[in-house]
Amino acid sequence: MEWNDGGAFPAEDMLEMVLMFDRRGIINCANAAARVKLGYKEEICGTHISSVLPGAFQPAGEEGDAAGIWGSDVRSLMAYRKNLTCFPVEVKVTEKEGSGIRVCMMNDLLEKEFLNKKIEQMEQEIEQASKVKSEFVANVTHELRTPVNGILGNVRELLDIETDDRKLRNLNLMERCCEDMHKLINNILDFSKLDAGKFVLDPQKFNLREMLDYIKGNHINRITEKGLEFFMTVSPQLPEFVVGDELRIVQILNNVLSNAQKFTSVGKISMEVLPTAVMDDNVELFFIIVDTGIGIDKADQDKLFKSFSQVDASISRKYGGTGLGLNICKQLVELMGGNIGMESIKNQGTTVSFSIWVQLPEEEKEVMAARKEMLQPAGRRESEEETGAAQLRQFGTEANREELKKNLSKLILCVEMENWEKAEMFMESIRQLTDGAPREVSMLVLRLKMAVQKENYDKISANLDSLNALIDSEEN
Repeated sequence: MEWNDGGAFPAEDMLEMVLMFDRRGIINCANAAARVKLGYKEEICGTHISSVLPGAFQPAGEEGDAAGIWGSDVRSLMAYRKNLTCFPVEVKVTEKEGSGIRVCMMNDLLEKEFLNKKIEQMEQEIEQASKVKSEFVANVTHELRTPVNGILGNVRELLDIETDDRKLRNLNLMERCCEDMHKLINNILDFSKLDAGKFVLDPQKFNLREMLDYIKGNHINRITEKGLEFFMTVSPQLPEFVVGDELRIVQILNNVLSNAQKFTSVGKISMEVLPTAVMDDNVELFFIIVDTGIGIDKADQDKLFKSFSQVDASISRKYGGTGLGLNICKQLVELMGGNIGMESIKNQGTTVSFSIWVQLPEEEKEVMAARKEMLQPAGRRESEEETGAAQLRQFGTEANREELKKNLSKLILCVEMENWEKAEMFMESIRQLTDGAPREVSMLVLRLKMAVQKENYDKISANLDSLNALIDSEEN
C-alpha cells in the first residue's frame, strides 16, 4: 500500500491497527494489521470510517466534515469487520496538524480479554489447589498423630514396668523416634499454614523470665549429655512480663538450640537475651545463640532459611531433618516484626541472632521507659570463644588434648555401663577432635568407632589403650 505522497506507508509493519482518513471520514490508508484483523484487502481504502467504528463516527454532514471523537484520549469501543462481526478495541484518534488528515490507532482487546479471563481462571484454580493441599496436609498430619500417639503411649507404659537394660534402650529409642515424628508433623502443618497465609499469632501475657528458665531446663540435659557446656545470659533490663505468642517464641528458640546441639560435638553453646529498643508500649527483644559446632561455608549460608533446604545431602543423612525448621523460624520472626540472621565459620562455629517485637503490659511500661536510655543496639559479640574453638579442634594443642582425654574418659564410662547410644555420641566428638591428626591416630579412631558400633568390648578396650598411648606420646 502506498502513502498519499507516493511513498510507502510508514505504519505498514506496526503491530497496532492504523487507519488514516480525511475530513469527510474516507479511509485512504490502512496498515497490514488493520487489513488482516478487519478482514479487508486493498478495498478498505475508500471505505468510510463509520463502517469500522460506527459507535464513534458518523457520515460527513453539510460542512463535509465527519463528526466523531478526537483528541488524545484512549477509548474502548467495538470495531466491525467487513463481515459485520465485531470485537473490542482501544481507540485513539489524532489529527495531523494543518493537513486535515486524521490518524486512528487501534489495539485489539479480544486477545487481552481472553488472556485476562484465562489468568482469572488460573488464579481460581491455584487458589482451589492451595485450599485442597492445605486441607490434605491438615488431614494427613491429624491422621498421622493418632498412630504416633498410640505408639508413644504404649512405649511409655512399658518404660515404667520394664527392667531389662537392652529392652529399655530400645524403648527409649522408640520414644525419641515418636517425639521426632511429632516435631516433623508439626513443622509440616506450620509450614502449610504459613505458605497459605493462614497462620495467625496468638499474643497473650506471659512471664518472660519463666519462659527462658523453661527453655534452659528443656535443653541443658541434652546439651551436657554430649559433654558440652551450656550458658544462658539474661539482661537485668529485660521485662518480667510481656504480651506475645509464647508458644511460637519457644518454638523458635527450641529449633535454633536443637540445631546448635545437633551440629556441635565439642565446646560449648551459649545464649544471650537482651532488650534493644522501646517504642511506645512495644519492646524489641534480641536473642543470640552461639555454638562451637561444625560451622557452615559462606557460600552455603543462604540455603539455611529456605524451604526443604540443607547445606548438602550428607547433612540430612547424618543429622536428619527436613530443612523446614529454620524457614518456619524465619517466617515466625518476620510475623513478630523482627529479623533473623547468622554468621558462621567452617569448623569454628555458628552464631544465630534474631529480634522480635513484643508488647509491654501496663505494669511494665513505666519500668521500661526508665530503662530506655540504657538500651544499646545489639552487635556481634567478639569474644575468646572463636579462638578457643579453633584451638580445641586443632589436633595436638593443649586444649585439644584435654578435651580429647575428657571425651575418651566419658566414652569408657558409657561402654562400662553399656550405654551404646551415648557411647556413639562421644565417639563422634572424638572423631572431630582428631580431624587432621596423623594417619596412625586416624586409623585407630576409625577402628575404635567400628568397635563401638559393633558393641565389641574387647576391641574397644584395646583401641582405647593404643589411642591413649599415642596421645601421651604426642604430648611428650
